Amino acid sequence: MQDIDIKAAVAIALSEDLNGLDADIGDITANLIPTTQQIVADIITREDCVLAGAAWVTETFAQLNKDIQLHWYVQDGEQLQVDQPIVRISGNARHILTGERTALNFLQTLSGTATIVAKCVKELAGTNTQLLDTRKTLPGMRRAQKYAVTCGGGTNHRMGLFDAYLIKENHILACGSIQAAVTKAREQHAELAVEVEVENIAELHQAIAAKADIVMLDNFSLAMLKQAVIVNKAQCKLEVSGNITIERLKTLSALGVDFISSGALTKHVQAIDLSLRVIETSASKH
Repeated sequence: MQDIDIKAAVAIALSEDLNGLDADIGDITANLIPTTQQIVADIITREDCVLAGAAWVTETFAQLNKDIQLHWYVQDGEQLQVDQPIVRISGNARHILTGERTALNFLQTLSGTATIVAKCVKELAGTNTQLLDTRKTLPGMRRAQKYAVTCGGGTNHRMGLFDAYLIKENHILACGSIQAAVTKAREQHAELAVEVEVENIAELHQAIAAKADIVMLDNFSLAMLKQAVIVNKAQCKLEVSGNITIERLKTLSALGVDFISSGALTKHVQAIDLSLRVIETSASKH
């Protein structure tokens, strides 16, 4: 992740809470607290999870008050147990409580993605099959969620529409054929990977003949997947997609496919239950 992406995402999130105002004006509830009040608080997890999103938390409090100090007990990618402390936050009470929800929103969402990815990756242990994400991400959270996927041990597919080809049904229809689409892609960006989505064995033959780098087998039955592996003969990388569940991963990887991609990793997000608990209060010293 680039710092600029994190800064921008945090700024937007804080603006939602503060109506675009300065924290000392926008948070009317925090303004009930004396300006000199200091607190120490811990963020803890109320359930087992894999952590992701520390940089967004750090940036949240940095944008509110540069003097707020954070001490991280753990790092992104670590497996956490229920009630485990994640980070200690010390500083101005008003600004810590103003940033509490924004910080937790980032951390709970990204940790939710990392946690389910880690569970899926565990199912693929001992195989050569990689778990991929997709572009089915929360709007405005693309890079953050894809970062969370890597924290859980998954692999990023293309980041967007600019860094790899994925020629799908409508592209094929508009271009005229799989061969025409692949040829045009090679002419325009020979350095980029070309992937073709197919829906049957006949289209697989066409993608192989067109020398696609990767062929996505979209919603193939198990019998069709077995046939596809035989037909392909390792000429192209094979990616399985469509109706992917954690229960199917071992069966699918046993076929010898290269990739399994799932949009559910980022679009079916179950946030992790986190809590910020104040453990000490004091007035600032002058």
